[in-house]
Amino acid sequence: MGGAGERAEAAVARLTGVAVADPGGAGVPRTMALADGTTVVVKHADAPGATRAEAAGLRWLAAADTVAVPRVRGRDASWLVIDHVATGRPEAGAAAAFGRGLAALHRAGAPAFGAPPPGGPEHAYVGDAPLRNATGRDWPGWYAEHRVLPYLRSAVDAGTLRRREAAVVERVCERLPELAGPAEPPARLHGDLWNGNVLWGVEPAVWLIDPAAHGGHRETDLAMLDLFGCPLLGEVLRGYDEAAPLAPGRAERVPLHQLFPLLVHTVLFGRAYAERTLAAARAALEPA
Repeated sequence: MGGAGERAEAAVARLTGVAVADPGGAGVPRTMALADGTTVVVKHADAPGATRAEAAGLRWLAAADTVAVPRVRGRDASWLVIDHVATGRPEAGAAAAFGRGLAALHRAGAPAFGAPPPGGPEHAYVGDAPLRNATGRDWPGWYAEHRVLPYLRSAVDAGTLRRREAAVVERVCERLPELAGPAEPPARLHGDLWNGNVLWGVEPAVWLIDPAAHGGHRETDLAMLDLFGCPLLGEVLRGYDEAAPLAPGRAERVPLHQLFPLLVHTVLFGRAYAERTLAAARAALEPA
């Protein structure tokens, strides 16, 4: 096993069993060419369980055989090596196909809300924030207890959100059973599906990277796509609805599902996201 000071090239060769032909630039993550002609991306993580969680998530998404994800070439406690994806340009047909594939991925299901991927740790990550994969029977109760409230408390404790402001988010949690829409079974989620984790490729045309995979509500992935802007989102949603129609009122529930990622960003990046969190909470309580 490699030590903490192991160089990226040595880690890639050790984990893949193939020599590195071109180590690429400095730092990680970075792209490397292997002696067998393949190209890989190497990532490094100091946080316990981070590479295990990402590798398990990629394999779980791949097992659904729906939307493409990079193949895991190897990993240990510090390093993760995956296939490199050649990127292209967004196109309407690819976007609609992605929507249909995402619907199929969600239909592949999960054992419970909050269930981690097989082989994945209970304590994982969403971006750089810790993410606990504790399970629950119903989505409203699980979402409040294990996604919204932990990050709300962290934001208040850090002073990023004022205690009196937190009350509006707490009201959303209290009313979740009536705000959540029709009950749905646990879906197999990417879990961090913002635009940066959707790669428009060549063949296949769309790839997913950097998951925080778990069992959840399918509208959460769709709300994440909407949060920071996804090219051709209308086409993605059209394709999704063709394959698996969404319950009436989905658009009004988008702010509800965005509360979790906005609170994560509030904890990580500060007050600007606190304002967006509060706006989303108010919109969830009083949909247009």
